[in-house]
Amino acid sequence: MKQYIEMKQKHPDAILLFRVGDFYETFSDDAIVASEILGITLTRRANGVSQYVELAGFPHHALDSYLPKLVRAGKRVAICEQLEDPKLTKKLVKRGITELVTPGVSVNDAVLNHRENNFVSALHFTRSGLIGVAFLDISTGEFLTAEGNADYVDKLLNNFAPKEVLVERGNRKRVDETFSSRYLVFELDDWIFTDEAANDKLLKQFETRNLKGFGIHSLHAAIIASGAVLHYLDITKHTMTSHITRLSRIEEESYVRLDKFTVRNLELVEGMGDEGKSLLDVIDRTISPMGARLLRRWLLFPLKDVKAINARLDVVEYFFRHPEQHDEVKSLLEHVGDMERIISKVAVGRISPREVVQLRNALNVMEPLKKLCCDADLEALRSIGEQLNPCSLIRDRIAREIVDDAPIALNRGAVIKDGVDAELDELREIAFKGKDYLLKIQAREIEATGISSLKIGYNNVFGYYIEVTNTHKSKVPTDWIRKQTLVNAERYITQELKDYEEKILGAQEKIAIIETRLYNDLVARLAEYIPAIQLDSALVARLDVLAAFTRVAKENHYNRPVVDDSLCIDIVEGRHPVIERQLPPGEPYITNSVHLDNASTQVMMITGPNMSGKSALLRQTALNVIMAQIGCFVAADSARVGIVDKVFTRVGASDNISLGESTFMVEMNEAASILNNMSERSLILFDELGRGTSTYDGISIAWAIVEHIHEYGNMHPKTLFATHYHELNEMEASFKRVANYNVSVKEINGKVVFLRKLARGGSEHSFGIHVAKLAGMPQSIVKRADEVLHHLETNNRQEAIGKDLSSVADNRSGVQLSFFQLDDPVLTQIRDEILNIDINNLTPMAALNKLNDIRSIITGKA
Repeated sequence: MKQYIEMKQKHPDAILLFRVGDFYETFSDDAIVASEILGITLTRRANGVSQYVELAGFPHHALDSYLPKLVRAGKRVAICEQLEDPKLTKKLVKRGITELVTPGVSVNDAVLNHRENNFVSALHFTRSGLIGVAFLDISTGEFLTAEGNADYVDKLLNNFAPKEVLVERGNRKRVDETFSSRYLVFELDDWIFTDEAANDKLLKQFETRNLKGFGIHSLHAAIIASGAVLHYLDITKHTMTSHITRLSRIEEESYVRLDKFTVRNLELVEGMGDEGKSLLDVIDRTISPMGARLLRRWLLFPLKDVKAINARLDVVEYFFRHPEQHDEVKSLLEHVGDMERIISKVAVGRISPREVVQLRNALNVMEPLKKLCCDADLEALRSIGEQLNPCSLIRDRIAREIVDDAPIALNRGAVIKDGVDAELDELREIAFKGKDYLLKIQAREIEATGISSLKIGYNNVFGYYIEVTNTHKSKVPTDWIRKQTLVNAERYITQELKDYEEKILGAQEKIAIIETRLYNDLVARLAEYIPAIQLDSALVARLDVLAAFTRVAKENHYNRPVVDDSLCIDIVEGRHPVIERQLPPGEPYITNSVHLDNASTQVMMITGPNMSGKSALLRQTALNVIMAQIGCFVAADSARVGIVDKVFTRVGASDNISLGESTFMVEMNEAASILNNMSERSLILFDELGRGTSTYDGISIAWAIVEHIHEYGNMHPKTLFATHYHELNEMEASFKRVANYNVSVKEINGKVVFLRKLARGGSEHSFGIHVAKLAGMPQSIVKRADEVLHHLETNNRQEAIGKDLSSVADNRSGVQLSFFQLDDPVLTQIRDEILNIDINNLTPMAALNKLNDIRSIITGKA
């Protein structure tokens, strides 16, 4: 226990798996936590006089089953191994922590999700407000960095979704307040977050004199964050990092801005609800894990470079028009596996023999893939082909030396092929063909001695022996040594048998030593190919995604968009790529066309009833724009997409009660973020803005926001504004770039039929009561709601609001809206009564009397 406590003090915040013989044990608080997470038995053992210690453990060979459960529960796990053979020491076995596995730092396949990156992130807060951020996936070697304001860094954190965030000690609360409390935060010592420490660490890692070659030399906050990540690898005992060969700057100006609200609202990578599907679910037809990870990255970081986007679209179209080449690429990629993570395991010394064979299979694909790309009549594909490296020397060496059906570990079976090492072959002959050898000796001695009943056997007392019955005892050669006398026989040993025994008993151990040496030599040679194979992995991932875009385009009838530098978005008969895949068989998706530009139709004011398809129309427009800018064909008959630099959405109702934010507060926060960050090339989606407050407040806010978007400077960002406030249709008459549309319905025999077709002009009804009826609302409530609606409509309140709004556009000086100036004589009388009160000289009795007078005015009104 003293030894355990010493190890625990090194990492007090981690669960310590303490190796004891064939088990990993946990003690005290660790045991209580581990038993709850792992579902293993918690026991107590005596630990000194009148003391007990909690204990929970599992067999060492079950580590891969239990470790992932601890890590996924957000725990850091220190693995303490026995560093010497217990058989070779009479003292306490020497132990040490060999690895610290954390949610953000792991190379264990059981912990990792193969279709997602596993990033650890570091944040450095500066006094100026600038924040440096770095992201590292040790399982692939990807290392990225950037710096910016809190809003930009928040977007990066949301998109990269790090499993762990590192900060300077004392900044945990700052992360929660600035970004989110959902991140697993770990604090490091302050000296790590210094220029000197970071520069030293980075220059040592990359073996360079400066960081200019990475384009980050002027990003001081980013450099410090990047250095902190590398220091964390030392702390977690991950010191073999030769696969981390470069640090890439995340260039904000290269990618479309998608804030966390937009990523969530459009369901880009995760669907809402248990049964919800995301866009990623629909378009992910990738074959390799590298391709799946790259597609996720592309979806969260759409491009703004027209040339780069069209280069991707060209490859998709090439495969579309050349199905034979596409099918060949698909067939080849099926043999690749996760070569990116496998080659990273070479660097960290964790690659298994079976993974080496998988790497050989992947490299076998490179040559035909290279030829296919180089022979293509497309520059983008030829460029990929020229960069692919078959690494034929190491590939052929693996084929020569490693058996095809290699085991998952060195001690689980033969790894090295016959013919590679003469001594190994001889030892295998002895160890695995010993029976044949003994039979040869037996036959030879029978012939030499004439003892027909002679046989060779083995026991644990004196090993191999020759047994001769008493009948033939006289024929035994003089050089045989008698070892045992039986009732009817004698047992002898010979020098030849003793020599053979030594060989066969030591053969297994020697075989393991030789195989380990030969295997390690091969892995060391393989390590020299890490940069080349990492490049191959990146190129294969790119091919995989583009080929997947071709497959999904064929399956779902997508078409190539025209992507240019214009300020126009023109989608003809567009569809929602996710909803259309969830319709019942045979039910067609009702398509709609959308045209937006900065000159004529800047704001589309879309009205229509509940469930008519307004929200789907908004989302499908944004999704098709994003698909076009990642290089994918779109769910439309045709589309022209002028590059969008930012996509903003404000849709749905949500709250954040834990931070004291109501539904309406969240709505206003998101709307404010849009208005403060919009630009000329932005695409803005507002769905039911202002619904979280009173009708008057909601209409006022919605009107003011649309007016601001329309009138603010020369930006004219393209906007889709879906609303139930039919009164906002009045804006079309006063604002030249606002156009009214509605999603049409028909009422037939008292029933509403949703046509889901976009039409010019505004709508006047929401049919909310009809939707309530469809939802199963009790008939009595539906009937009463109809009565109340009829009463309100007969009073023409909505019409009165509409008339007042028509004059608002002519008065934009900020004066209170006219429909708040209600000429109600009772309200006027109450106001006068209150204003005429002399509060300073009012006695309690006079106050009660005055309150009674006001009550009388109100009850008299009723």
